Amino acid sequence: MEALGHLHLIEYVGEQTTSLIKMVPEDRRLAAAIVLVVWVSAIASSLIDNIPFTATMIPVLLNLSQDPEVSLPAPPLMYALALGACLGGNGTLIGASANVVCAGIAEQHGYGFSFVEFFRLGFPMMVVSCMVAMCYLLVVHVVMGWN
Repeated sequence: MEALGHLHLIEYVGEQTTSLIKMVPEDRRLAAAIVLVVWVSAIASSLIDNIPFTATMIPVLLNLSQDPEVSLPAPPLMYALALGACLGGNGTLIGASANVVCAGIAEQHGYGFSFVEFFRLGFPMMVVSCMVAMCYLLVVHVVMGWN
C-alpha cells in the first residue's frame, strides 16, 4: 500500500473513474456512476487493501457529487463504494484481512488452502454478490429515485 501511495495509483484510478463518469450523458450519469464505482472498487479491493482504497475514493466521490457540471447525489455513490469495496474483498485471499486470518487458522488446523483455491471459489462469489448489490442500487437510486 505504501508503494501505491507513492505512485499515486489509487488517486489515478479515482481520477479516471471521474473522467469516465463525466463523459456519460447526464440522463444516464447516475446509473453509469453506480455501475463504475461498484465494479472499480470491487476489483481494486480484491487486489489491494480496501481501507486505504476507500479512504482515497471518498474525497474523489464527494468532489464529484459537488461538481455543478456533474450534479450527482452523494449517497448513491457512497453506497456503491461501500458495497463494492466490502464485497470485492471476498474475491481473493488477500482482498480482506478476515480472509488472511481465516487461512492462517485453517492452516494451523490442517485445512490449508492456496491463493488459487480461494480465488476459484471467492471470485465467482464476489461477482455474484456485486451483481446483486449493483442491481439493488440501480433499482433503488435510479428507478425509484431514493436519493
